[in-house]
Amino acid sequence: MRFSFTEEQDMFRDTVRDLLADVCPPDAVRAGWDNDDGRVPGLWPALAEMGMLSILAPEEDGGLGMDEVDLVRLLEETGYAGVPDPIMEHVAVAVPALAEAGASGHLAAAIAGETTCTIALTGGGDYVVDAEGADLVVVERDGGLVAATEYRVEPQASIDRSRRLGKLVAVDSVDPLSGADPILANDRAALGTAAQCIGVARRLLDSTVDYVSERRQFGKPVGTYQAVKHHLADVRLGIEFAAPLVHRAAWSVAHPESHDVTTRARDVSMAKAMAADAVDRACRAGLQCHGAIGYTDEYDLQLWLKRGWALAAAHGDAPSHRDRVADALGI
Repeated sequence: MRFSFTEEQDMFRDTVRDLLADVCPPDAVRAGWDNDDGRVPGLWPALAEMGMLSILAPEEDGGLGMDEVDLVRLLEETGYAGVPDPIMEHVAVAVPALAEAGASGHLAAAIAGETTCTIALTGGGDYVVDAEGADLVVVERDGGLVAATEYRVEPQASIDRSRRLGKLVAVDSVDPLSGADPILANDRAALGTAAQCIGVARRLLDSTVDYVSERRQFGKPVGTYQAVKHHLADVRLGIEFAAPLVHRAAWSVAHPESHDVTTRARDVSMAKAMAADAVDRACRAGLQCHGAIGYTDEYDLQLWLKRGWALAAAHGDAPSHRDRVADALGI
């Protein structure tokens, strides 16, 4: 096993980071609260042109033929930027499921950025991210996966207004995705969510360090006080312990030949549990260190607080994934 990322993987990560900083700043995320589709204008075609939408699609189908190890840190960057578009659902779950099922028509449109896909899996609960705005939903049904293109949605209120939710109330037209594994799809969703949790936690830590370095009390920066340092050190430790587990889980998903499904499930659940804990700790410490201003809608911190707590619970919260780890270990 290689324990470090390659130079090419670092370059891809840096390129995505620069794009998101330019196209998806906090003002663009905030604008998604009230616009028609909740999306960032121009972001989806830019990601398609860069190749991010096609990372997990085979080369013979027009994709990049990469794997989850190549993708995992890019998803961290989407968490760091607070991307409101359903990037994890589309790239990490729907595209490989369409590829595995040989759904070439749907796949070609998805990797070109002509359509947007989202997911409705049992591990994700009742609500679907961007159900109204998506063109296709990969739905788990009767022990398999289907691609739904005609469906009806009941919008649901979300505390994170840039992460629009809906409930599928009827599915009128589906294409079976024979060959796509629903258990693997759920693991991919949990892994992708864990990666985004790491990105959100890092954004919260960076924002809080900047704030306590500038905010002065009793004649000196708040960040010089030992209690504040301890809070932020705990956040940093949580991130540094969780991130390698997320990267390991990405390797486990990408290399099924090296282990069985139980081992993959263990690794994914360890990653999601630790990443959920890390982002929850980052949210709590960030809010406490910011004080009252952290509660306000006008201040950008709340964008990542709400996203962090939403992602911590998405596709299985920390206790449920710890139970799964215990099952895998036979305890």
